[in-house]
Amino acid sequence: MTINPLPAPRRPDGLGRLPMGRWFVVIGVTATLVLTAGVVLTALLIEQVREARPRPQVEVLLDRLYVALVVLLLIVIVAAVLLAAVVRYVVLRPITRLTEQVRRVAAGDFDHRPNVARPAELAELASHVDAMRERIVTAWRTAEDQAAELRRSNGELEQFAYVASHDLQEPLRKVASFTQMLEQRYGDRLDDRARQYIHYAVDGAKRMQSLINDLLDFSRVGRVSGERTAVDAGAALAAALDNLAGAVEDTGAVVTSGPLPRVVGNRLQLTQLFQNLVENAIKFRSDEPPRVHLTAGRAGGMWEFACSDNGIGVEPRYADRIFLIFQRLHPRDVYPGTGIGLALCRKIVEYHGGRLWLDGDAAGPGATFRWTLPAAGDDE
Repeated sequence: MTINPLPAPRRPDGLGRLPMGRWFVVIGVTATLVLTAGVVLTALLIEQVREARPRPQVEVLLDRLYVALVVLLLIVIVAAVLLAAVVRYVVLRPITRLTEQVRRVAAGDFDHRPNVARPAELAELASHVDAMRERIVTAWRTAEDQAAELRRSNGELEQFAYVASHDLQEPLRKVASFTQMLEQRYGDRLDDRARQYIHYAVDGAKRMQSLINDLLDFSRVGRVSGERTAVDAGAALAAALDNLAGAVEDTGAVVTSGPLPRVVGNRLQLTQLFQNLVENAIKFRSDEPPRVHLTAGRAGGMWEFACSDNGIGVEPRYADRIFLIFQRLHPRDVYPGTGIGLALCRKIVEYHGGRLWLDGDAAGPGATFRWTLPAAGDDE
């Protein structure tokens, strides 16, 4: 099994650039040279003492000292060689072997098991690396299984979307159409209660169609959308207002905005975002004509937008509930709708990497919604 390799390791700097083996060589050679120099100096001092013609007993002691120095030097040289061999075969080689194995795992071959038998410290380190590898493999396989399940679920969702957009809506259109035809043809024979029943049937069919369309829009976010590019938020708002021209004219609403920036996003979904928020502000209006104002300000690498209105507002305790799908704060006969609008807006914003929330501290009447979107690269 091979997955994407890890990034290259950070290159050592300073004294860390010298490998451990070279450190042992440098220290060993230096110690040997210092000891050899000490032995040579001692031998020179012995020769100077001999030139002074000391007593025979001193000559004997000097000879013994000279032999002892030579033996000591030989012992140090042999010990240095043995120590170098021990360090090489017991420490450096296992470290090199473990490094190669860890490098192989880091390169992406997660089936390879790092294994070093000695020394005990490196064996323990190898076991820890192998345990980490096992956890990574387990997590990767779990993620693969979840990804496969998600792909299967998305396939079923796409199939459901097709069925909902074709097979479910066609019977609803027939119900509404034939019920209206029934009223037109036999209207003079029906009493008021029968006409009311027909009205309920037609209204229910139309509301079901609207609900299906909203559910389709909600399911399409992040699934069948186009690529994200640099989008002029002002142009997206203008397109949304064109779609809402009838509602704006009927209610006498006034929609204004400050300068809106370019953001990274999907143009159609951003248009839908502005359209839902402005439509929401118009729908939940007060006795005064609707006034909606949109602004934007830079917040690090994001743009923070705000949509304020003079409508009936939202109590702070409902700040989270209003973003849940199918959640309504008002009866359907007072404010029509399916209860998906704000949930759809939040899903669009989160798909673009931002967040949407109700500003409970905003001054003035009405409600203020704020959301963030990533800034385009050419924005300053």
